[in-house]
Amino acid sequence: MNVLSIQSWVAYGHVGNASAVFPLQRMGVEVWAVNTVQFSNHTGYGQWRGQVYTGDSIRELIGGIDERGVLPTCDGVLSGYMGDAGIGEAILDAVGRVRAANSKAIYCCDPVIGDVGRGVFVRPGIPEFMRDRAVPAANVVTPNLFELQYLSGREVNNRSDLADAINAVHALGPKIVMVTSVQTDETPGDSADVVLSDGANLLRIRTPLLPININGAGDAIAALFLGKLLQDGSPEAALVHAVSATYGLLKQTAEAGSREILTVAAQDEFVRPTKLFTVEHLKAW
Repeated sequence: MNVLSIQSWVAYGHVGNASAVFPLQRMGVEVWAVNTVQFSNHTGYGQWRGQVYTGDSIRELIGGIDERGVLPTCDGVLSGYMGDAGIGEAILDAVGRVRAANSKAIYCCDPVIGDVGRGVFVRPGIPEFMRDRAVPAANVVTPNLFELQYLSGREVNNRSDLADAINAVHALGPKIVMVTSVQTDETPGDSADVVLSDGANLLRIRTPLLPININGAGDAIAALFLGKLLQDGSPEAALVHAVSATYGLLKQTAEAGSREILTVAAQDEFVRPTKLFTVEHLKAW
């Protein structure tokens, strides 16, 4: 399996490609990483150094990969944070190139926009670009609850709201919607849900709520889901693997009291998660 991952990069810590590439590699997936930025550390520290690349520089790199004649062997494209619309357009151009070479390739878009409690934290214009351009082009999208509400234009308080919001995102184009950090009126206070829809089935996995709020977890779960989906072809199996592995990763990080996600120390979770969570089949339609 080969995945083209177009995301940010940090020298210290694990977000973007620094959170997505290694888990995929441990799963046996070959990753062609294209970096949209190269920073010393993630921006949550308040200070960082480095460079932001342009859409043209991304197109140049994709062009070089294309010249190797390998795009027909690319099974999937993964994208996350987009610094500006120019980078977003370059990512969609890359998706178009890959699909022209391999019509079966899957585009997984993690539509990074914001989060509950923080609101929108990307540049002006990016939320609209995600809703109007990136999400409609994707086969798979992995929003958190805040992003689901933005993309759907619906407030989510209960299961019915959740199903309606997911259906609205399906209507934009994606066949698979996986929503992370879900808490509705039926989610216990000590738990968090991840909910997946493939258009016919609504699936939920409930995990204990860990005392941690850390950068990079969303990048990891999107990568783990895409990797398993490409390997097995089963959205349900991919959901179990991605949630279980990410929970194991976050549990180790919380227990260590680390500010950075422990991607290397918890690497066995990406292959054999310590705990496999059970899927609930919900009736919402």
